[in-house]
Amino acid sequence: MNSISATAPPVAYLDHAATTPIYPEVVDVMAAQLTRLGNASSLHGSGRSARRVVEESRETIAAAMNARPSEVVFTSGGTESNNLALKGFYWARRKADARRTRILSTAIEHHAVLDPLHWLAAEAAAEVELLPVDRDGRLDVAALRTSIERDPDSVALVTVMWANNEVGTLQPIDQVVALAAPYGIPVHTDAVQAMGQLPLDFAASGVEAMTITGHKVGGPFGVGTLLLRREAELESLLHGGGQERDVRSGTIDAPAIVGFAAATELAVKGQSERAPTLAALRDELIRRVLDVVPDAQLNGPRGEARLPGNAHVSFPGCEGDSLLMLLDAQGIECSTGSACSAGVPQASHVLLAMGRDEAVARGSLRFSLGHTSSREDVDRVVEAIGPAVERAQAAGVAAMPEAAT
Repeated sequence: MNSISATAPPVAYLDHAATTPIYPEVVDVMAAQLTRLGNASSLHGSGRSARRVVEESRETIAAAMNARPSEVVFTSGGTESNNLALKGFYWARRKADARRTRILSTAIEHHAVLDPLHWLAAEAAAEVELLPVDRDGRLDVAALRTSIERDPDSVALVTVMWANNEVGTLQPIDQVVALAAPYGIPVHTDAVQAMGQLPLDFAASGVEAMTITGHKVGGPFGVGTLLLRREAELESLLHGGGQERDVRSGTIDAPAIVGFAAATELAVKGQSERAPTLAALRDELIRRVLDVVPDAQLNGPRGEARLPGNAHVSFPGCEGDSLLMLLDAQGIECSTGSACSAGVPQASHVLLAMGRDEAVARGSLRFSLGHTSSREDVDRVVEAIGPAVERAQAAGVAAMPEAAT
């Protein structure tokens, strides 16, 4: 037996915003489906059987999200759903009216939205406007109103995430829709982080399209949905067999879809009971971490204005990557708010947009809780964070040029 693995502490997993553990019930339904024959597009008995479970899954997801079954378009996950919505709406809207070149969004979107927007700007003549946010990461609604009213006929679409993946800030989607609707401007929202943590109602939201994905709610990787209004017009990215309303061709992954539907049902049904528990754990984690490290800084709002499972904290004088690895060595898994390019830490674009300086933005950690989280996980973080910050700060001082002279 490996002595290291035998004595290693159990993992305190606090990175549910990246992916959350799959539900055992999901594993069971997927395993059963994996042994069955049939392409859901085939006309024989096995194909019809596969089609039936796909359509039943579609109905399950539609019921959980208050959508029509025909509005559930299966994709490979959040990134594809976002690309389909942004590019599809832009191309369709501009084809109908060449004046529609502007896309309005925020400076704190996930890269699965920002990168397609940058691509559309570089390759398809889109004029992308990234609207400002306040110190808590909330969209400046007045700036959105001004941008729309300046020239509504030129706006192809608006895309604003439901909840920020880094700092957990909830966005005023109802106000976004209210501003766009009078001009017939479609609104897309990336709701990947919100699903299972907040109540979501597609019909009542007023958005034209909503992105959700399986692995954020206890389902499998590689499957997601773009909830898309029946009357919506958008160009497809993939062309082939005409599956999924002819906007997303490709052989349907029945086992993954069955798992996604089971996870969606479990996550949505348990949301009202789970959310208060997560919020209480989140608040305890924030309070106790700030007690241990008094100069640490919470990013994002407090209370109900943020995701119940999100705690995002900056630690002065530290590099987030160093802190992450120090905690990881003790079996505590979380995330850093910064990106890494060629081994060089980069400041979080979200925190920079919120007015933080680069040093603060680089020295941040995100602790995200989910359906397996416990008070023991919080205790582990609180016990480890003080010594980890001290070591990370000491390493930062030692790495400064003046320390080497």
